[in-house]
Amino acid sequence: MAALADNVAVRRILHVDMNAFFVACELLRRPELVGRPVVVGGSAQRGVVAAASYEARQFGVKSAMASAQAQRLCPHAVFLDGDHEYYGDISARVFEVFHHFTPLVEGLSLDEAFLDVTGAQRMFGAAEAIAYRVRDAVREQVGLPCSVGVATSKFIAKLATEFAKPRASRDRIDPGPGVFEVAPGSEVAFLHPLEVGMLWGVGPVTLEKLHRLGLRTVGDVAACDRRVLAAALGVGLAEHLYDLSHAIDDRLVEPDRQTKSIGSEETFSEDVLSPATLRRHLLRMSDTVARRCREQGLAARTITLKIRYGDFSTITRSHTTAEPLDTSQAIIGEIDELLPDIDIARGIRLAGVSARNFAEPDTQMQLFDGDEQQTQNANWGIASRAIDRIRRRFGDDAISTGPDAETESTPWGPQRE
Repeated sequence: MAALADNVAVRRILHVDMNAFFVACELLRRPELVGRPVVVGGSAQRGVVAAASYEARQFGVKSAMASAQAQRLCPHAVFLDGDHEYYGDISARVFEVFHHFTPLVEGLSLDEAFLDVTGAQRMFGAAEAIAYRVRDAVREQVGLPCSVGVATSKFIAKLATEFAKPRASRDRIDPGPGVFEVAPGSEVAFLHPLEVGMLWGVGPVTLEKLHRLGLRTVGDVAACDRRVLAAALGVGLAEHLYDLSHAIDDRLVEPDRQTKSIGSEETFSEDVLSPATLRRHLLRMSDTVARRCREQGLAARTITLKIRYGDFSTITRSHTTAEPLDTSQAIIGEIDELLPDIDIARGIRLAGVSARNFAEPDTQMQLFDGDEQQTQNANWGIASRAIDRIRRRFGDDAISTGPDAETESTPWGPQRE
């Protein structure tokens, strides 16, 4: 039995996080902005910060901050609108690099993934060496920086990445080591001095409850009686945090993680008050969502319209169809059914379109027994795939929708600066 145990490979997980990903993508095509404070996420007056360069972070700018506040903190920052289509293309190239090292890649977002490299060590060397090779390959093949955490579990690997990243202070930008490893057997020693807020599942409310118990570090949670934790937090969360505080995390890297939703949204520089203008934006978003669905071989049964008014109140309206949809014409048709519930006179600050409840697309035309709508949907599908091929060859601006009676011609796909 001892010999068998010696042959069991210790699990080795990488967590890769792209550094300031949206900003880094923009700097690829705007090298003149390198070294300047750059904010992605709308104008200086409107919107929310999606990403900030480390030069902007030196002034206290951070993700999820209102763009207006970011502008006050860093008046000389360059503000850029997001281009999620472009970021998605760059992300796909990054993930191609990941798959060169292991098929066990679990994407968490466009800029973050877990890689199980346990078996890859025979070909590429020890896990830490693989982390450096991944980092170098992403830099050489895509041109972007990333940080990598190495550990025996997903939880510890993700925490390790925080110690690999660059850090910005008012006085300087520390580039960070790039790779940080928590060696097998040292997990508890690494965890216990950390602030309790670094545990997964600890938000502001839970953090306040833990502080009321006098628990400030992960080690404090590990030493706390489970019954005390359960009384304060509930049994489920108490058991979860207790396990994590003892470095217990057996979750596997799931390479076939299913897409739950595909969406596109935009915060407008000024409140939209015109139905025609709103619909023009929604048509563009519907086209983006439909294209992403087709790229992933998916079609959606549920379409959701998201609206945020000028007073920041937010509503969503959804509709589920019998037939799965993957064309912009079909999606905007569903959105048109939801628009009568929207009070445009209040002023629209943000709008979004999303798709979920996925199925495989029905690409067969109903030539003989199908009704007129089915035939129309099939024709739209054929036309949409032809448009995809044209765009791949000639670019997104190669084809546009026909002119609308109330608006100028609306480009298909995302508009870029």
